[in-house]
Amino acid sequence: MQRRPSAAREQLHTAAAYPAATNVNREFIMPATNSVDTALAVHGGPALRTRPWPVWPRSAPGTAAALDTVLGSGRWAISGPYRGVDSFERRFAAEFAAYHGVEYCVPAASGTASLMLALEACGVGAGDEVIVPGVSWVASASTVVGVNAVPVFADIEPDTLCLDPAAAEDAVTERTKAICIVHLYSAVADLSGLLSVARRRGIPIIEDCAQAHGASYAGRKVGAFGDVGTFSMQNSKVLTSGEGGAAITSDAALARRMEHLRADGRCYSARPPAPGAMELVETGELMGSNRCLSEFQAAVLLTQLPELDGENALRAANAALLDRRLSALGLRPQSTSSPTTERTYYTYAVEIPQELLAGADIAAVTAAITAELGFPASPAYAPLPANRLYAPEGRPRYSLGEEHRRKLDRSRFRLPVCDRVCRGLVTLHHAALLGDESDVDDIAAAFDKVLRHTPALVG
Repeated sequence: MQRRPSAAREQLHTAAAYPAATNVNREFIMPATNSVDTALAVHGGPALRTRPWPVWPRSAPGTAAALDTVLGSGRWAISGPYRGVDSFERRFAAEFAAYHGVEYCVPAASGTASLMLALEACGVGAGDEVIVPGVSWVASASTVVGVNAVPVFADIEPDTLCLDPAAAEDAVTERTKAICIVHLYSAVADLSGLLSVARRRGIPIIEDCAQAHGASYAGRKVGAFGDVGTFSMQNSKVLTSGEGGAAITSDAALARRMEHLRADGRCYSARPPAPGAMELVETGELMGSNRCLSEFQAAVLLTQLPELDGENALRAANAALLDRRLSALGLRPQSTSSPTTERTYYTYAVEIPQELLAGADIAAVTAAITAELGFPASPAYAPLPANRLYAPEGRPRYSLGEEHRRKLDRSRFRLPVCDRVCRGLVTLHHAALLGDESDVDDIAAAFDKVLRHTPALVG
């Protein structure tokens, strides 16, 4: 890739800056200059970087023309009248299913909507239990509560940050109706181990691929392993239409159930209707809700999909460079399960060992890195049992009786790996990986500078 000048190219410090006890590999550390010895930007010192970063989301070729077509089509949603041509939604569904090598795709209004479709299609309902990894976005838990079921939090693997198969098996009870696998940040979960647990127990698997568009495991796209794979196309995702989602499967019965669930109990007609007629048929098979993707969103996704693999490759190349830079500083980049054949980066995650934090809180460290870069660095998601966004007790609609409230009590879960690892994790949105090597150098220099000044962040 082309290399442009970096303000931080010469700013990484010498090996003497850290005690020998940290066993830091110095292979990629660059010569020092005075800039790393200045005060942190968060304390009024000069920032390491003032250049802009790549912006996300960005429009793909053909997006404006596709949106113009929708505007003039007389059909802005699948619930609008048929106009004699396939809807953008149907076209995107066919392309997305083919991309994953599955038979069916049911687009939805959001990733949350697609998860709820998957849960209900798999028969999850009131009082059932769903095993969920202890670290994930809140929707992994709130969607389970949303179908009146109980999320059972299981611990994660410390290197991949994904659901630990042994912990998942320990969490199985006679009420377990599904296991939700989340491919978190940039890792693919241990699908072999988790599928083995599910098959032995006869439990459906839902793959949450909201952060893994395009990732592959053993040569096959993620989302195609479970009974259902779900995706989010929210603004920050690597495939986005601002909001949106999709559920994929090769099971015809599950696909038909999800189609009814997302369109108020209606599904597409077997044959195209006359122009001007409704294409959705009221079958009476299954009551649903309105969780449909608009034609505008489908048009955006249809033009974004061809760009996905190239953008993923660029992110992966820059992430590999950043892995080397940060490993040389003694940090631990997130790893993925060994059969992963194509890794995608929604978020770059790296763990700072506690000895390098030197007592500094991870929130203070990420704020300092943000100030140096002019790009947000964040702590990891808080473990779900302690996550402030997960609070079902505050929603009266989920009060299904005293027994159900006891099952939703978050304090009953002990997740030592989640708690330990999250204390040192730093995350960066994938836009930081859409530039070139000089951007990687700037990120590494910012970590380097902040770690040199951790005593100033304590207290």
